[in-house]
Amino acid sequence: MTSQVSPDVAAHAYLYGFPLVFDLEQVQRAVHEGIGSNPAAPFNTFSHARTLAGPADTFVSINNDTVYSMAQLDLSVGPVALHVPDTAGRYYVLQFIDAWTDNFAYVGHRATGTGAGDFLLVPPDWDGTVPAGSTVIRFPTRVASILGRWACSGADDLPAVHALQDATTLTPLDSAAEPSGLPSPDPAVGANLLFFEKLRLWSQAFPPADRDRELQDSFASIGIGDVGASPYVSPDVETASALYTGLAAGEKELDSVLLHGASLESNGWKLTFHAFDYNLDFFEVGTLDDPRFKIADPKVRILERAGAAKGGLWGNHAYEAAYLVTYVDDQGRRLNGANTYTLRLDPTPPVGAFWSLTMYSMPDFFLVANPIDRYSVGDRTPGTVLEDSGAITITISHTAPTDPVAFANWLPAPAGDFRPILRMYEPAPSVLDGTYAVPAITRT
Repeated sequence: MTSQVSPDVAAHAYLYGFPLVFDLEQVQRAVHEGIGSNPAAPFNTFSHARTLAGPADTFVSINNDTVYSMAQLDLSVGPVALHVPDTAGRYYVLQFIDAWTDNFAYVGHRATGTGAGDFLLVPPDWDGTVPAGSTVIRFPTRVASILGRWACSGADDLPAVHALQDATTLTPLDSAAEPSGLPSPDPAVGANLLFFEKLRLWSQAFPPADRDRELQDSFASIGIGDVGASPYVSPDVETASALYTGLAAGEKELDSVLLHGASLESNGWKLTFHAFDYNLDFFEVGTLDDPRFKIADPKVRILERAGAAKGGLWGNHAYEAAYLVTYVDDQGRRLNGANTYTLRLDPTPPVGAFWSLTMYSMPDFFLVANPIDRYSVGDRTPGTVLEDSGAITITISHTAPTDPVAFANWLPAPAGDFRPILRMYEPAPSVLDGTYAVPAITRT
């Protein structure tokens, strides 16, 4: 790196590189430790959760609607065959996410139907013969993730989900090949500069889209483009100080993006319908190459990508699942479990699959432990009470309501600040065009 390191450049590099670093840290976690109910699984194999997620599943904004199947792919081994079974109409989605968190393919209910299917997953530069009956999915980066979600109506439905999971397989065509994995950071780099070391190594191993190469090259002055020995092992005091300052500034700006960002707002809800629209280059099966789902402003695109990674890593495009997020009540005050709130949905969200309102803690965005083990309320929640019109009033509080109807429709909250997410799977056009509006959460 140069002798003059700018904190501003370091801050910009942090926002640019956060999705890559955060994503690949989770890839490593999935391969070596597992994530919540998903046990560790080697590259190119599925890890299947066998239950719906709960508070022990410490993954950012994890849902409680579906059972997860995760796979981390390393196509240094060459092509991998994917087989999916016939789900007989059951909702499921396999979402493909590259190392930069671009959603580049979908397989499932909306995208490809629910019949059995075969797909060939190939690395970026692959050129070979495709087996008969297989659909090619080309990966933008050698390492990428598949996040599978299987609709599950409860404990009695789990055996059927397990059978579908077990019938979903990944098979490398070269069974003897060993995956390369991720480059390892220099162990001599201190914890405070480890982010930049990971960004340096991983941005070179997993090149960005062509449109981002010039931006990435602009971080050469802080060592991101350096090859060989790490520049972060023993930087001089002035350089280290500039990098620390830039890192702190980037983290502060990212937190601001989460609270404010570029998403439209309605009744206190952030309409994050376009938070995952930063992929402008890679459109494989199941994705929509559509200007309505592309962030045109390059600066906004980078910020939104970072915010989406921190607040909802591996979230879907809105045409697969639309997310509404809020931090405030009808008076603009921060949501907090010391108060009681209601949300009346009349009509309930128009969807092709299902909807839910899920509770998350702050600032980690994890599911919230509670005495009735309820983490979301939706159209499949047993025991809820609807009005004659089909409307539902959800009570949100830390303390259990005493009214029977309010208790039946209770979404437990933590004692402190919280952030709920309203999910709409396969949302109707009226959701995406704003015709259907969700009211504010009202403090009672």
